[in-house]
Amino acid sequence: MAFWDAPRHGGNSFNRLPPDQAYFDALKGYGATWVRLSYDKWQPVQRDFLLGNADAYAGLPAADLATLRATLDRAHQAGLKVVIAPLSLPGMRWSQNNQGQFDDRLWQDKRYWSQAMAFWRDMARELKGHPAIAAYNLINEPAPEKLGGLAEHAEPGQMQQWYVRAQGTARDLPLLYRQLIAAIREQDTDTPVMVDAGWFAAADAFDYWPAPLEDPRVLYSVHMYEPYAATSAPNMTRKHPIAYPGAAPFAGQTQQWDGARVERYLRQPLAWAEAMGLPRSRLVVGEFGCMRRLSGCRQYLEDVLTVLDRNQLHWAFYSFREDNWDGMDYELGSAKVPWRYWQAIEQGTPDPLPRTATVEFEPIRKRLNPD
Repeated sequence: MAFWDAPRHGGNSFNRLPPDQAYFDALKGYGATWVRLSYDKWQPVQRDFLLGNADAYAGLPAADLATLRATLDRAHQAGLKVVIAPLSLPGMRWSQNNQGQFDDRLWQDKRYWSQAMAFWRDMARELKGHPAIAAYNLINEPAPEKLGGLAEHAEPGQMQQWYVRAQGTARDLPLLYRQLIAAIREQDTDTPVMVDAGWFAAADAFDYWPAPLEDPRVLYSVHMYEPYAATSAPNMTRKHPIAYPGAAPFAGQTQQWDGARVERYLRQPLAWAEAMGLPRSRLVVGEFGCMRRLSGCRQYLEDVLTVLDRNQLHWAFYSFREDNWDGMDYELGSAKVPWRYWQAIEQGTPDPLPRTATVEFEPIRKRLNPD
């Protein structure tokens, strides 16, 4: 846990191929100290990587586990710490591996909780002591609230009333986390655990938690893409994209978004942590980003990072050298990628594009290595 006592800065790896040594060396070369690693796009030996089948978990496939271990070894050789971040659990298959459909089964039926506990118990047993691992991020962007009757970005009072009704049910996210942590601790008492807030790790979604988790080795993570209507891919398909800074839809209203509004929004998890008696070293912004071709993207990154660094928070930008989606790969600048990028995806071959420290990447680069 001592690794997290000082602010740590890194990037997200959501690649379709397990990253090679050059990838980790390059991230480390920029000054990053950690990488948030997702494996769900890698080629599985069965239906779902490491899960075998998210419909019915029955153990870790040995070949998948070997691929993950070899990738962890490469990150360690580069001098990076790794936070393992599954996009799927039993009963919650990531929508992009699920024909675009949101999978709500984990939030309806606790029999999937038992399978998720078995999965994390197995992961902890197999990975305990690996020198690269800095935390287990139990599940990326959970959303038990989505089909459970709570509006996104609801007022704190509404969130708290909803949670009173949800407590003890399959939509009780803190309770699920407690059970997953207990399963991990049967095998591994030391490795930190990272937990995302609900509603896809929204920065305001810890507001309904009445208490932190009891385990002292927990990090609390939010993601920052608000205003999503401006920062996300669908905005780029509009005839006139929503600008940043500018007026953007949020929580059913149109609001002015700029550096001051970003700061007010990110103040919410800070206020929650303070109310819970948690030090800021236990807060993480596990993802943040915007579409690199949006003219205001550089300003957005600057505004977000200004808040994060002023408050000495851990962060990981989204994303580093993603080989199957170029939208937030800032080293590519603001131009469209050439056809050979998409051709490599179709052929399952490595990403062929060179990367460089562009002006779009500068807000991140200068903070990864301030010297």
